[in-house]
Amino acid sequence: MADPHSSSYLWHPFTQMEGFSEERAPVIDRAEGVWLVDVNGRRYIDGVSSLWCNVHGHRHPGIDAAIREQLERVAHTTMLGLSHPPAEELARRLVALAPAPSPREQRDRLRRVFFSDSGSTAVEVALKMAFQYWQQSSDARPTRNRFLSLENGYHGDTIGSVSVGGIDLFHSLYRPLLFDSYKVPAGAVGAVARALAEHENEVAAVVVEPLVQGAAGMLLQPDGYLAAVRELCDRHDVFLICDEVATGFGRTGTMFACEQERVVPDFLCLGKGLTGGYLPLAATLTTERVFDGFLGAHEDFRTFFHGHTFTGNPLGCAAGLATLDAFEQERTLEHLAPKIELLQQLLIDLVEPLPHVREVRQLGFMCGIELGATRNTPYPVAARMGHRVTLEARARGAIIRPLGDVVVLMPALSMEADELEELVEITADSIAAATGTAELQIAA
Repeated sequence: MADPHSSSYLWHPFTQMEGFSEERAPVIDRAEGVWLVDVNGRRYIDGVSSLWCNVHGHRHPGIDAAIREQLERVAHTTMLGLSHPPAEELARRLVALAPAPSPREQRDRLRRVFFSDSGSTAVEVALKMAFQYWQQSSDARPTRNRFLSLENGYHGDTIGSVSVGGIDLFHSLYRPLLFDSYKVPAGAVGAVARALAEHENEVAAVVVEPLVQGAAGMLLQPDGYLAAVRELCDRHDVFLICDEVATGFGRTGTMFACEQERVVPDFLCLGKGLTGGYLPLAATLTTERVFDGFLGAHEDFRTFFHGHTFTGNPLGCAAGLATLDAFEQERTLEHLAPKIELLQQLLIDLVEPLPHVREVRQLGFMCGIELGATRNTPYPVAARMGHRVTLEARARGAIIRPLGDVVVLMPALSMEADELEELVEITADSIAAATGTAELQIAA
């Protein structure tokens, strides 16, 4: 049998492949609940919910059964000119769940759903819809062909989503391929106000990750920021795109982060947890106003010329419906609140006192632990301290993944109290071990 650790054929995402094979990374063979099991039978607690997407645990009986049942009917059928029941029902339920405006503002309700296959494409869809709307609608303003987004933003890896991203490490290399967008500092309402005042007739939409900038290292926005941005978008009649690919489906403690500031965006981008982490499926929700801007006679060519082979895949939609069923039947959000408090207390007790922890940032089940040589000094890039912590955690039976020197914890919402305790204990021990080794090397 071939060595399962061989890297002769695979090219891993966001991974420097030189030296990777020497690390003998686990090859995952199966899973149960919040535990992953490798080909050698070793168990690891899944501390990042398989890249922030697993919600109710692996091998959830309800989601497993829904996929099997759908498989007995049809695995895939195109949505170009056709439809199928799981897509119809999932769209209806997402609309019912989405943040809702007051009764007198129902035209602003999110009630149209466009399916795609990843968080990046969900954002790409929103960008193209917003752009095309201003080119062709009854209130067309063709000069509105640019976007305003935040520094340190991350919205995926397709060209449009990279263009509105703001993390130099990920995005600067591709600058010649990208379209220009206006960038403002995150969390600064005044910067958004000034940019919109100056560029109102050029901006099609403002793009934000609500409450938390995940890939930037779990950077938290100040209270009231999102609501203030919504008010500015209303004042200038500019669309608001909320990328909830990472923050949606309970990660911040509510179904969607927007709810915490009573904000209804013009576009809501969903992915990751939409299927409970089972299958690739994403959704872009928008308003009737936007939808109406694409209606017209065939010869008007107002069609939204965008689609994916696996748009609204029936297996993915079945998994999405079962995921929403689990939220209701297991009262996931209700049971989440005390676990969020426990996680916060564990971080305070076990992680914050460590000498090389510069800051702990947490909202709901989204947590970033920033490391440094001192409380005020970052580690040199070559030290790869976040990666060292990952390796230490792996040796202790936990899978976590850093963003640079920010150690990320993003447990599945189903993780129980004792499992949370084990995860944070392993993380604290791993930070102590990795940073202690670094101190010895520096001293030597």
